[in-house]
Amino acid sequence: QVQLVESGGGLVQAGGSLRLSCTAAGLMFSTYSMGWFRQAPGKEREFVAGISLSGRTTRYADSVKGRFAISRDNAKNTVYLQMARLKPEDTGVYSCARDRASVPGVRPVEYDYWGQGAQVTVSS
Repeated sequence: QVQLVESGGGLVQAGGSLRLSCTAAGLMFSTYSMGWFRQAPGKEREFVAGISLSGRTTRYADSVKGRFAISRDNAKNTVYLQMARLKPEDTGVYSCARDRASVPGVRPVEYDYWGQGAQVTVSS
């Protein structure tokens, strides 16, 4: 049974930082790309960042480029999202997901397993 569990969310002031973690179980973690998505109230889920199975290829939404960094530790079955210079518009539920491809996609339909999500709230 595949399980993805996020941690590290919380409340932070604008300009602050947070690091999200997503630990996987029940899958050969190092053989899949991983991605982070977020969903704000009343909005559709949107791609935030993705990382290839090797970690050499990363992709970011334009809205987070230069502020967020995705990384992975295959030995720990964990993918991270380091978020800096946070803005109120970064508020949402952040979920990690598994992509079956070797290079991460940007559409939710390309991902087949999802975590429950972690709430990130950025106050102004």
